[in-house]
Amino acid sequence: MAPVKGLRRQRGRTGRRQTDPVPPDLGPWDPLSPAAVHRLFSPAAGPGRPLTWWLAGGQALDLFVGRPTRAHADIDVSIFRTDAPLLPPILLGWDLHLAHHGVLTPWDAEHLQPPCHSIWARPHPAAPWSLQVMLELGTPGHWICRRHPEVVVPMGQAVLAGPDGLPYVAPQIQLFMKAKDTRPKDDADFAIVFPLLSAGDAAWLTAALRRHYPSHHWLA
Repeated sequence: MAPVKGLRRQRGRTGRRQTDPVPPDLGPWDPLSPAAVHRLFSPAAGPGRPLTWWLAGGQALDLFVGRPTRAHADIDVSIFRTDAPLLPPILLGWDLHLAHHGVLTPWDAEHLQPPCHSIWARPHPAAPWSLQVMLELGTPGHWICRRHPEVVVPMGQAVLAGPDGLPYVAPQIQLFMKAKDTRPKDDADFAIVFPLLSAGDAAWLTAALRRHYPSHHWLA
């Protein structure tokens, strides 16, 4: 695929594996595998079932690439914020905490107001953290960016199907979400994923970056 003009491909990091940092004072992580997440959430989704969910973060990019690209210290699942009340029955008996600005607060499964958009989950209080659930904006037909609500994408383009039907966020959307406060691992993800995007998806990412992050170093 020919490069889209205006996006710089990061070099020199594509073969390097690195582990995402997790603040040690918030407890250790032992993340579920994507397959385990699929087994956990798939009974709550599908025809006649209310929950819409998809894999996000670096693990979603690995699904798009088709291989593990680096180590991951956690795993992210996204759901719509309006579906948050459906989460406790799926994670029945699990220890759930709201995560915001480096602080964890036990979640009573009732009070959930912006700007908090992250829930950490583990099977019981003595266990390592297993899962992060991200709360997103949207409707049954559209994904809406919680940082830039004017960015709206049809769900059929925003969420793709991986092996065995495992849903995951489209790579151009995941890279766009990584563009805010970019870290070295995000540059590494960009270097691997951007060359694999279709021309249309690369153009979408280019336009979104130019509009919302015009000085981003991925634009040059």
